[in-house]
Amino acid sequence: MKLKTERSENDMENKERGVMDNWFTIDEIDANTYIISEYRHWEETHCYLLNGNMRSLLIDTGLGISNIYEEVLKLTDKPITAVATHIHWDHIGGHKYFPDFYAHADELKWLNGKFPLSIETIREMVVDRCDLPEGFCVNDYEFFQGMPTRVLTDYDIIDIGGREIEVLHTPGHSPGHLCFWEKSRGYLFTGDLVYKDILFAYYPSTDPEAYLNSLKKVAALPVKKVFPAHHSLNIKPEILIRMREAFRNLKADGKLHHGSGTFNYGDWGVWL
Repeated sequence: MKLKTERSENDMENKERGVMDNWFTIDEIDANTYIISEYRHWEETHCYLLNGNMRSLLIDTGLGISNIYEEVLKLTDKPITAVATHIHWDHIGGHKYFPDFYAHADELKWLNGKFPLSIETIREMVVDRCDLPEGFCVNDYEFFQGMPTRVLTDYDIIDIGGREIEVLHTPGHSPGHLCFWEKSRGYLFTGDLVYKDILFAYYPSTDPEAYLNSLKKVAALPVKKVFPAHHSLNIKPEILIRMREAFRNLKADGKLHHGSGTFNYGDWGVWL
């Protein structure tokens, strides 16, 4: 698997040569698992396609700037179910292409007109620090709305045929945030709970105390590989322990609350 640091250097070289034709970058984790990345936006979003014997599971559908469905069809011939780690614009942008999708109960209202940001604010985020593809019109961008075909709860199992994915409710970044745990392979898909960069836990819809509890939950798992939703893919399971301990120390110091500031820990940080 090619790491993000290598990919970013290559993409910068390609951009200088004027050959940045593709919006998506595909990396293979194993013969049945793929990363679909969007490196031309500063958020460097990663979606994950897991192919089973019966169907495929797409974890997050990205920014919605380009058609992820066309990329997914190159990687599977199975029926596709989409699942969101959480209902933020940069994780459900391509949901419109997948009528079969799952979500957590705590964020259903965000799929039904109650998302706390205006479409104008979301559109500003879409074009922020982004090398947009030719022909893209931000005024046509819409925040996905719809009802899931299945409402997920903690410890649900998603069986895709020969592969079982466990649903972990991990609130903190958002009320219904989910991680996905494939025990047989040791894969943990962490969404926005864990990644290398500044973690966002300052929005009114975030919960720093719940964030700590979610980190305790995932840090207890025998994880072999961590797959985040943003930025560097060069991320080791030990970061789960470091993050848990940092949040524990913030709590002990009386700083685990909104408005306490930004705290940096080398390869990651948190904005509270």
